[in-house]
Amino acid sequence: MTRPFNFSAGPANLPEEVLRQAAGEMLDWHGSGMSVMEMSHRGKEFISIYESAEADFRELMAIPPHFKILFMQGGGLAENAIVPLNISRGSAADFVVTGSWSEKSQKEARKYCDVQVAASNSDNGHTLLPAPSGWKLRRDASYVHLCTNETINGVEFQALPDLRALGSNAPLVIDFSSHVASRPVDWSLVGLAFGGAQKNLGPAGVTLVVIREDLLGRSLPMCPSAFDYKTVADNQSMYNTPPTYSIYIAGLTFEWLKRQQEGNATGIAAMEVRNKTKAQLLYDAIDGSQLYVNKVGKDCRSRMNVPFFLRDESRNDAFLSGAKARGLLQLKGHKSVGGMRASIYNAMPLAGVQALVEYMREFEQKHA
Repeated sequence: MTRPFNFSAGPANLPEEVLRQAAGEMLDWHGSGMSVMEMSHRGKEFISIYESAEADFRELMAIPPHFKILFMQGGGLAENAIVPLNISRGSAADFVVTGSWSEKSQKEARKYCDVQVAASNSDNGHTLLPAPSGWKLRRDASYVHLCTNETINGVEFQALPDLRALGSNAPLVIDFSSHVASRPVDWSLVGLAFGGAQKNLGPAGVTLVVIREDLLGRSLPMCPSAFDYKTVADNQSMYNTPPTYSIYIAGLTFEWLKRQQEGNATGIAAMEVRNKTKAQLLYDAIDGSQLYVNKVGKDCRSRMNVPFFLRDESRNDAFLSGAKARGLLQLKGHKSVGGMRASIYNAMPLAGVQALVEYMREFEQKHA
């Protein structure tokens, strides 16, 4: 039986190979007599799972040795507080607001440091990105925060800014929750990256933090020990009990990613090729339609989250019910913006996007 195609923005679909492997290992992991959910996080069995996951993620993302990889809890939302608690030193921090998530980030950070909105695209409804040349960055900022892909609004930075070229020596902090592992990262431009796993890396419950070593040890006195990056790093993410099963599934997903191939490209490079193909297919269908519209500028459209609207919104319910009947799930847009949204993360096969495009064309012909 073919599984439905799940276009949820997160928690999102996982590779079927990963789900089948986890199911086969549910009662007995590698002859240990235990499920991973039953293991001590300090036992040799789980330590081996953790070490493999960390090594595979570093290899996949080409993370340099002077960065620490932390497996934490609380999701990207908690990191909106954890980041300023760790690296702001209670001083200035600049934020580029490009959608709902970066708006949440700057509001949360105001509790812990002096926040300035250095640039915003709110005047165009978060459909275009503010050019870095116009950002108002402070020379004394402790960091500059960027959400590199806005899940709700569907805008994505196609390249990271070089803050040094903009006259800033502040480390760049990126929230890459919704497009991590979909494309390479230029780590020479980044001081800290964080992302919840539940979109491209695994199930909800674990948050990946990649932090340059020189940014450790700066936490405010009020920072809880379990959220102090240096404490977490010094204890190999085992200061408190980590989300063991989520780390295990993430590790299986990393192994799956390493096996992916498109032409001569493998791993993350292969995923980027695949993701470009999927996104182009869907955007072409929207742009060539008289019924559907995407409002995001073509130079900053997200490859992961594709919002679109029916020009006749009285047909929204019919569109969604018909999609569900075809096994195309979770296409309703976020409540704050309405319309539709197709999240086409790494685990979404090309066949899923093809099925969606076919349905969209049939629906338009029926309701023309």
